[in-house]
Amino acid sequence: MARDLEGRTIAITGAASGIGLACARACLASGAQVALVDRAEDRLATLCKELGERAVPVVTDLLEPASVDQMLPRILDRMGHLDVFHANAGGYVGGDASEGDPDEWDRVLHLNVNAAFRTVRAVLPHMKERGTGDIIMTSSIAGVVPVMWEPIYTASKHAVQAFTHTVRRQMAPHGIRVGAVLPGPVVTALLDDWPKAKMDEALANGSLMQPDDVADCVHFMLTRPRHVTIRDLVILPNSVEL
Repeated sequence: MARDLEGRTIAITGAASGIGLACARACLASGAQVALVDRAEDRLATLCKELGERAVPVVTDLLEPASVDQMLPRILDRMGHLDVFHANAGGYVGGDASEGDPDEWDRVLHLNVNAAFRTVRAVLPHMKERGTGDIIMTSSIAGVVPVMWEPIYTASKHAVQAFTHTVRRQMAPHGIRVGAVLPGPVVTALLDDWPKAKMDEALANGSLMQPDDVADCVHFMLTRPRHVTIRDLVILPNSVEL
């Protein structure tokens, strides 16, 4: 990978695993300095030692407002400024709405919606002051195509889409690009509660993607000329008909 992101400073939430970690690796390989934001302190320490000196651990519990309030100061203390914020962390819940656990719904909605919005709010004043920046939201194909077996997750990603496009319009005059990457099913821990039969079928028929597939798309979004915004980038396995 060419070093297209040389000198850029990037923060990624949910960076200790899955899509977030794949995006961190891709950005590092492209020359960026990356703040890995996650609550898994030991995991972050191990990863950043492995990834090298341009990988910076920023321990943050996204479900705790006080912790989120400290996120940007910690990033700036280590990196000086922030060029890119990738609100990637999220949770998943599927199943019949008549049988679901509302407490589990609350946690997923808090992480996918409230925490995502709060972290973006935390970094926007810094980017506005600098007159430049990129915000990327990890959304989902469920944000534009209602998925029958995951009503709560689908609702959360519809909210992410609405937030992305309203904030994009607000921030465009300030030189800040805002866009979303919308993957179909990706092999991550979010799918751990899929029924085994469904997972086996999906792996057998090629209807699941890998985190690196999403990371390639995020890299593409970040390396477009500044006069271009990738508003929505949908990525699907060839076997999914949507």
